[in-house]
Amino acid sequence: MRRARRRTVGFLSITIIVGVIFSGVQGISSAAPAPAPASASLVSSVAIGQHRHDVLVRSPAMGRDVPVSVLHPAHARSRGTLYLLDGGGQKTAVSDWIREAHADRYFAGKGTNVVLPGGQGAFYTNWRHVDTGFGRPQWETFLTVELPPLIDRRFHGNGRNAIAGLSMGGQAAFTLATRRPGLYTGVGSISGCPFTTGPVHESQIRAAVIRDGGDPTNMWGPWNGPGWADHDPGYRLRALAGMRVFISSGSGAPGPLDQRTRLDPGRHRSEKIATGAVLESSVNACSREFAHRMRSEGLRPTTHFRAIGTHAWPYWAQDLTVMYPVLAEAL
Repeated sequence: MRRARRRTVGFLSITIIVGVIFSGVQGISSAAPAPAPASASLVSSVAIGQHRHDVLVRSPAMGRDVPVSVLHPAHARSRGTLYLLDGGGQKTAVSDWIREAHADRYFAGKGTNVVLPGGQGAFYTNWRHVDTGFGRPQWETFLTVELPPLIDRRFHGNGRNAIAGLSMGGQAAFTLATRRPGLYTGVGSISGCPFTTGPVHESQIRAAVIRDGGDPTNMWGPWNGPGWADHDPGYRLRALAGMRVFISSGSGAPGPLDQRTRLDPGRHRSEKIATGAVLESSVNACSREFAHRMRSEGLRPTTHFRAIGTHAWPYWAQDLTVMYPVLAEAL
């Protein structure tokens, strides 16, 4: 009799436990799926002539409205899209590519969308921590997840994208292209150093972020940490296979175009030229090393290494006209 009771109690216990587990599983399986991430939306769109719209995009990832200029053909036929990123320094809502290099004039009549984000670039990456200077930008999510579908819908994009930039933006272009290779068919850098790791490269990036008012540890973590390696395209070179790749820089030697550079208030031209010479010499060595590494992996980048030229807009404006035909083949 006692054995019978024990069996009954044991059976009931197991039944209750199984019932609880089963009801939990039912609860999980019948629960509503997690909501999809919110999409970016167009807040406003202002026509600036026939070939340009300045739009304001509400970005859930960034937590704010982001200004973007879009250069585009006048026709409504399908076309590819080039995302063109700025360098460092203090920024306005309109890209320096328009203000300094007159990219709107260059691309007028060409059969490509050109997307130029405005505002502080902060290496166009997702920052790990809130920063007193920059907040917590989520540029990678904005540029690679939120913005492309919106641009394609509004401006007749065909889904083929290339990404390029100058200086800081050139570095970011290669990082984004190697982290999201399925999104891009081409990538380009003008006077940028794609590498992020190693004492020299990390020091230069940290110095640029500090100069612009941010703490680089909030961006990718502590010195020589995994976050820096995770954003180094040198570790993902095979992701560039099949893309059109362009990389260029000057030697750092001053030339005639340096006399055309715009001066900051209170700054002498000789000082600006000297600073630009040092910076360009550094990115030239880095760009050449990156091109060498690409070729050692069997890639065939198009390179444009000038014998003269400092880190200055007159050279970058000319390099744009060399880079675009290369990347246009990918679009």
